[in-house]
Amino acid sequence: LKKGKPVIESEIPPPVSVGAPSSTPQPLAPVRPAPPVPTVSDSTPLEGSEVTTLSPAVSNAVTPTSEEEQSSSATLPSPEEPSDEKEATRAMLLERQKEYKLAALKAKKQGEMEQARFYFLTSKKLDAVINALEKGQAVDLSEVPPLPGAGGSSAPSGPSLQVTQPVAEAPAPAAPSVPSAPKDVLEALEQRRVKYTEASNQAKASGDDRKARMHDRIAKQYQSAIRAHKAGKAVNFDELPVPPGFPPIPGVKASGPEQGFIAALEAANKLASPEVGEEDDDEDEEEPKLAVPEKPKKPALDVSAEGKPSSSASPDRTAEQEGISPTAAQQLELLESRKKQYMKAALQAKQKKEMEQAKVFLRTAKGLDPMIEAARNGKPVDISTLPSPPGDEEDDFILVHHCDVQLSEKAEQVYTQLANILTKQREKCLTHSEQFTHLGNVAETTKFEKMAESCKKSLEVLMLAQSRGLLPPKHHFEERSFHTVRIFPELSSTDLVIIIVKGMNLPAPSGIQPNDLDAYIKFEFPYPSAEQSQKHKTSVIKNTNSPEYNQNFTLSINRNHRGFRRVVASKGLKLELLHKGGFLRSDKPIGTALVKLDKLESQSEIREIVEVMDGRKHTGGRVEVKVRLREPLCGQDMQKSTERWLVIDSS
Repeated sequence: LKKGKPVIESEIPPPVSVGAPSSTPQPLAPVRPAPPVPTVSDSTPLEGSEVTTLSPAVSNAVTPTSEEEQSSSATLPSPEEPSDEKEATRAMLLERQKEYKLAALKAKKQGEMEQARFYFLTSKKLDAVINALEKGQAVDLSEVPPLPGAGGSSAPSGPSLQVTQPVAEAPAPAAPSVPSAPKDVLEALEQRRVKYTEASNQAKASGDDRKARMHDRIAKQYQSAIRAHKAGKAVNFDELPVPPGFPPIPGVKASGPEQGFIAALEAANKLASPEVGEEDDDEDEEEPKLAVPEKPKKPALDVSAEGKPSSSASPDRTAEQEGISPTAAQQLELLESRKKQYMKAALQAKQKKEMEQAKVFLRTAKGLDPMIEAARNGKPVDISTLPSPPGDEEDDFILVHHCDVQLSEKAEQVYTQLANILTKQREKCLTHSEQFTHLGNVAETTKFEKMAESCKKSLEVLMLAQSRGLLPPKHHFEERSFHTVRIFPELSSTDLVIIIVKGMNLPAPSGIQPNDLDAYIKFEFPYPSAEQSQKHKTSVIKNTNSPEYNQNFTLSINRNHRGFRRVVASKGLKLELLHKGGFLRSDKPIGTALVKLDKLESQSEIREIVEVMDGRKHTGGRVEVKVRLREPLCGQDMQKSTERWLVIDSS
């Protein structure tokens, strides 16, 4: 135009919009000298063309090229003509964006929320520069924000940028295509599903199996959401990742800025984690799904809000369960419930600035994803490896005690008794739930976990009433029968534990008074053979004929070995009781006792009080012994018990 040449209006690029400018002021920082702008021949941006404009951090990152370039030709640059300079610039921008994400995470850990927010917004603004570069528009690198540490703040460790050196030659990726605004929810979901399906196919073609699997999982999520929406079921759109640049779903409110900020910081946390390693930018699209979609509340005097179920069910739970068996559906429900517990615990730990504990909970929740995916596909899942529920925090809710609230001494005693009973009931339910988890019984595990949750809520109601100075709430006892299984999960399948509890009224050898008896017990377990028997003995308890030992001895066994089964069925465990001799005196025998082990076929623990024999003569002394296995040799140790169960009446 300056040279007086004609201008072809059809070649003027359309305007590019990147959103409203940021209101966050940029801290003053010396601008790093930028490398020379990569020149592209045969390009003439016109004076009337629209140019990408950004907020103050990158306000003039996309500008017209120099006058020398404008005079070279009247045609626009083609995005299909990649160059080394363009690739080097793109690599520099991606690296700068990653450093701002890491700086945001570091600032957040140090409690500098405003600085973290600024770094986060700056990293997002770089998306517009990268998109403009990929579309073939000219980029002025002098306006690109400097390194996060250039302004005086501590910069995260990372490789220094050398944008003048070109990276390895590779074809430039095609600019992401943004579809038109959808007319309804179904069209929006279908657009996003197609986008992730295409991304999965591209990753498979390039040999990136990890990225292909990730996009394929997201595409299946959208497919499930589409089926649920067509069936008229509720869909939780917050759990669906959003492709970059896509318009929002019609009629669905976007996530709040604070929630998006937390999700992005979790994505940056994964980038910074040494265990996970460097991830691609596409991984950031999936991370908001893992960043606990619900912000926990801490009501001062409200415990009923936690008991309400979620109003919108997950599309995976509503749609995927239609084609799987009832057992797999129960497993899926249990796995998703356990994952939500760990996600909630992670967010609570992060709010308390316990970042290490939060990372542990987050990794545990992430580790459940393969099991959840297998359950959704109808594959068998080993529930015995499911981690136990995270430890409940005692301060999940806040009690406000008023100075004018006074309770009678009798009411305080009632409150204390009810709280103790509910606490014991809850501990018992958690114990039974853990036992059934190790056995892989999903139905019983879920049943006892729900009972434990009910006891917890009753305990919260009780504490709430006490803090308000009210009389104890109405309550009653019910007779409840439970079919439980006894198992010792702390033992392995190769462990046999012998517990010598105590001796009672042991006979003293000739010449020894009962009060001077120094007794100990030793035994030999003839396995794996009589020549290689396992030998143990207790400590010496002096000056008593009723010693208490309470000592455990762990023996190594093979449950399926024929020799071990023979010992259990016929030989048993032989105990030998002796009196410890003094200086230059040998030990004197007291007697022997035989413990039969045949009950281990159907029981995981046997408790025997056996009589001490002197040859074939009864001595009147007894020994209490316990023998434990992880679980019985044959079947399960099922027990039925009936208990009085405390129930707090709902008012």
